[in-house]
This record gives sequence, structure tokens and C-alpha cells, in this order.
Amino acid sequence: MIAAARCILRRDLLLALRRRGDVATALLFFVIVASLFPLGVGAEPEQLRAIAPGVIWVAALLSSLLSLARLFADDHADGTLEQMLLGAAPLGVIVAAKLLAHWLVAGLPLVAIAPLLALQYGLPAPLYGTLALSLLLGTPVLSLIGAIGAALTLGLRGGGVLLALLVLPLYVPVLVFGAGSLDMAAAGLAPQGQLQLLAALLVVSAAFAPWAIAAALRISTE
Repeated sequence: MIAAARCILRRDLLLALRRRGDVATALLFFVIVASLFPLGVGAEPEQLRAIAPGVIWVAALLSSLLSLARLFADDHADGTLEQMLLGAAPLGVIVAAKLLAHWLVAGLPLVAIAPLLALQYGLPAPLYGTLALSLLLGTPVLSLIGAIGAALTLGLRGGGVLLALLVLPLYVPVLVFGAGSLDMAAAGLAPQGQLQLLAALLVVSAAFAPWAIAAALRISTE
């Protein structure tokens, strides 16, 4: 089981390296969305600092959603998904390995680049750690929740729009707690409560989402 998960993780990472354009597209989308708001809102420092948490988190959320469309689509198209369904390893473990590879490729770069984007909003340097930690806890939850929608809409015509309609309402708690932790830190209050709620969401979603995704994949392939 561990060997199968390691094999899937290595395979998906190698495929992502061969499709650097897809990875760069999601990252560039994040940069562009986060950079457009200062141009549209204006250069008022206080206003930029006030909207920075929400803007950065919304940009990360939309970028994560953009990268979900092909999470299972390629495997479904070439028959690999059917082989995974028939394999000896539990499908939930295979799905967890695929989600880890997806987050390493699509989520971790957002965590790394977010403090650089925060510079244009004039966020104080002490908040960069809170920003990175909130994204480090929140972006895996976005991948886990979004993958459920990607599995349910697999193979459907217009699945991208339906995926957004299914997933975006479920992203609201992550957005609220993630942006709220930065707002608390900016106000001089302790952000630990918001971060702990994000960590709790991560633990719960990591425990149950892979098995829900496995069930959704079986339904979609029948």
C-alpha cells in the first residue's frame, strides 16, 4: 500500500514537471489577480493594508480552483483511473497520494510566493509569517474539498462550471478563517484561534475527504 502511494506520488510529480505550463498558469493567475487590485483600488496605504488579507486569500482560492479541473480528467481519459479502481491498493490511499502531489505542485508555490505579493499591499513584515502559515494550513483543505467536486463532475459536459458551483460555497469557512487570522494579527490580537480552526479543518478533511473522493470516483466511472 505504501509502495503504491509512493509510486503514484512520484508519477504525478513527474507528469507535473512535464506539463510545466499548467503549473505556471495557475501560479501566474494568482500573481495577476493579487496584483490587479492595487491598480484598481488605488495606492492609499491604509486601504491596501485593509483589503490585503481578503484579496490574497481569494486569489489563492481561485487559483486552487483553476488547477482542479485536470486532477482526475487525464487519468480518466487514458484509462489509468480504471486501473487504479481495479488495483489491490485501497483507492483512498491512491487518492491521498494524488492529492499530496497536487498540493505540492499547485498549493505549495502559492504559500511561497504570497509574502512577496503582500509587499505591494504594504503589510507589515511580522504578518508575513501568519500569512504563510494560514496558507500552509488552508491550501491543503482547498485541494481536499475541491477534489471531491472534481470527482463528482468527472466526465460531465460543462463540468468546470458545475465544479465551481459545488466547491465555492464549501470554501467559505477556509476563506473566513484564513483571512480572519491575518485581520486578527493586523489588529494586534492573537491569530492562534483562527489558525487552530484551520488546522482542525485540515485534520478532518484529510481523514475523510480521500474516502469520499474514492466513492465519488467509483460513481463517476460507472
